[in-house]
Amino acid sequence: MASDTRNLTEERAAHEAAGPGTTVAGVPTPDASPEPPAPDGRGPAFAAPARIPLPDAAGPRDAPTRLVAHGCWYPSADPAGVEVAYICDRGGVPQLWVGSVDGAEVRLLDTDPDPVQEVSWSPDGRWIAYSTAPGGGEHLRVLCVRPDGTDRHILAGAEPGSSAHLGCWAHDGSAIAVTVAVPTAVPVSQTSATEPGPAEVGLPPDRLSSGRPRRDGDVVILGAAPHDEGGLGWPAPAAAADVAAPAASWEGHPAPTPGFGDGLSAYLIDPEGVTAPVLLAAEKDAATLRVCDLSRDGDLALLRRGPRGRREAVVLRIIDRTTTCVVPVADGDPWIGRFSPHADTIWLRSDAYREFAVLLAAELDPDGQPHGWYVAASREDSDLELLHCAHDGSTAVLAWNVRGMSEVEVLDTRPPAPARTATHPPGPTGTVPHPSGASGTVARPSGAAAHPSGPTGTATYPSGPTGTATYPSGPAGTVPHSSGPARTVPHPSGSAGTVTQPFGAAGAVTAPPRPLSLPHEVATRIVDAGPGLVLALSGSQRRPGLWWLSEGTALLRTQWSSRDEDAVPPGRSPVRPLQLGLTARDGLPLNGWYYRAPGRGPGEPAPCVIYLHGGPEDQERPVLNPLYHEILGRGLDIFAPDVRGSSGYGRSFVDADLGRGRFAAIDDVADCAAQAVLSGPADPSRLAVMGRSYGGYLTFASLVWHPDLFRTGVAVCGMSDFATFFEGTEPWIAQSAAHKYGHPERDRELLHALSPMSRIDALRAPVLAVHGEHDTNVPPGESEQFVRAARERGLTGELFTLRDEGHDFLRADNRRLFRRTAADWLQRHLTG
Repeated sequence: MASDTRNLTEERAAHEAAGPGTTVAGVPTPDASPEPPAPDGRGPAFAAPARIPLPDAAGPRDAPTRLVAHGCWYPSADPAGVEVAYICDRGGVPQLWVGSVDGAEVRLLDTDPDPVQEVSWSPDGRWIAYSTAPGGGEHLRVLCVRPDGTDRHILAGAEPGSSAHLGCWAHDGSAIAVTVAVPTAVPVSQTSATEPGPAEVGLPPDRLSSGRPRRDGDVVILGAAPHDEGGLGWPAPAAAADVAAPAASWEGHPAPTPGFGDGLSAYLIDPEGVTAPVLLAAEKDAATLRVCDLSRDGDLALLRRGPRGRREAVVLRIIDRTTTCVVPVADGDPWIGRFSPHADTIWLRSDAYREFAVLLAAELDPDGQPHGWYVAASREDSDLELLHCAHDGSTAVLAWNVRGMSEVEVLDTRPPAPARTATHPPGPTGTVPHPSGASGTVARPSGAAAHPSGPTGTATYPSGPTGTATYPSGPAGTVPHSSGPARTVPHPSGSAGTVTQPFGAAGAVTAPPRPLSLPHEVATRIVDAGPGLVLALSGSQRRPGLWWLSEGTALLRTQWSSRDEDAVPPGRSPVRPLQLGLTARDGLPLNGWYYRAPGRGPGEPAPCVIYLHGGPEDQERPVLNPLYHEILGRGLDIFAPDVRGSSGYGRSFVDADLGRGRFAAIDDVADCAAQAVLSGPADPSRLAVMGRSYGGYLTFASLVWHPDLFRTGVAVCGMSDFATFFEGTEPWIAQSAAHKYGHPERDRELLHALSPMSRIDALRAPVLAVHGEHDTNVPPGESEQFVRAARERGLTGELFTLRDEGHDFLRADNRRLFRRTAADWLQRHLTG
């Protein structure tokens, strides 16, 4: 963070101004608690965001570029479902627009040139909140504006060096959750470090269950990664404000230590500016912290936290900042779940204890404690990548990632019959496994709600890895169903197979899921629009657009979304890719999408570009990429593979590049190039490698690990030396990167060996490096030092820097310039 941000001091927390136990913006204010001084003797400092009015900036403007082939994405509809706010680049840069779902009328709400990132319309319809990236960089601001474009103001992120991210709205629209990235001193609980929480009664004192917080001095330390263990435990309550840096290891991979990064603070902010912000939670040295949902009564908050590959859902009781539940959740879309309307059920998109993400659910008692975790919906070998729960709790819309394409279905989740009996086969009736394998009994906390059809029950943890759980009343192993046979519920470990029926808010089976036919391959967002839905879709033949689903009708393209015939300039249709599978040298199956340049005969070898996506947890999807269209138009084929570390193939595949596994990921690139040749289309003497972000790192690495394989390379925003990357990136990005790549201190030797700069003497091919000048995710110095080293060795190296861009290139003129520059370079070196 910038030095001026580090000097923020003693800004009061909102609950101090309001007083403990009162309400601010409709939400109970957390009770005040004693807070020890910081190590330097100063009191804790929370940089509470301040409201900053801005001039109105709505209405038409003379855009420097008016795009016919524009994209529309990230919708958020008004409560009635009449209009939808969305992001559109028809003016040359992603901006905030509003349009009618069934008409052609649109209006621009913010004419500022800063790219818009996210959009959220308030439940009461009075405000639209959105985030922007000033200068195209990584430091975001959160703003609010009236639907007519008036009363525009900054809610958070205006302080130099700070960054703010959108959370959810309170359900009455009185406040919005915002996470602010600034140095944060976290209050420390006065609870004894050795006193077990209610859920830890009966556990061996020397055994830390998976995912369960334990205390070590003044911080809460997370145990081993709970994603791979044998079952869902009952996390012990812990003060949310206590949570600091996880100092333990995850599956043997060191985690960041306290002081490694700056802090994240989540606030509830009144858009009117009448009441002071309310501090919900704060974490030191944090990677992520997002408020995903608030219960209707304002008693509970659902948070998402943790580094890449180790995300967690946290249920927070707001009044006393007590964590009632911690559950591992999947990467990808940050909106990981929601409470039911009465907060008696929680729905999560989770990959806890299994390879692929599923719909996980549990009943909640009035204190927010979970009871009876179960898998409500799952698919074999497919991730649940999007979860949308209707505001009234009647349905849940699920988008499954099936071999890179989306399949969407709608589940009925209306309150069902009051009784349930469920089993987790195999195992003795009445038992559920505990992750540690320890035996013991856990009863529901005092005052917990009983099951609707019977008395409060208990669960016993056996010593074995599997077991069952029963709920009164009904025969063990079944779930009553009004219109068909009983169904079996699998244990979260996946030992009993795949669930074919979902469960409603009180646990009974509802109707089978209803498939929703999509006109294009990939769904990126699903939101309510009154009684209907709005979906953001992308595909290989179209630009991103918004589609409206009214009750009882098929999906209809909104009139202001780009037409399919306008997706690319006239004269050349988009190329539809084909899936291509291969086996890596160590036997790991890999997949990718092959794009054949127009006009090439089936057996005619062509120059080929191996394109590598970022992440590395991203996945190559069959969607229209203007960069690919430009390259294909130069007569060059493209093979875009998913090397190990990519998502969409299970957690084991995502984690296959951890530690020394990254050397194998570099070899995957060479194996993919070989497969492109062996399968026929690619000319082995005319291969290039190109990638962005992590794909840019793999490009640098491939050029020095396999120097005789590629004629040239184009690295976009790529890392060239992990030491300089960790020194220059944002603290919260470093937190996540340390898990994925290795700790900059403890894993110094490994990171040096993995850094392309350590093998720069092996470079043989000319290289083009491209970077945004405001990139603070991967600083521009990563490209500069690689190009400089290439030139010092008498090789061709060029650096192309885009002005007013960050890690993502968002402005139409810059994107067009980048595409042409990259395609020119590739064409010159592969066909010249």
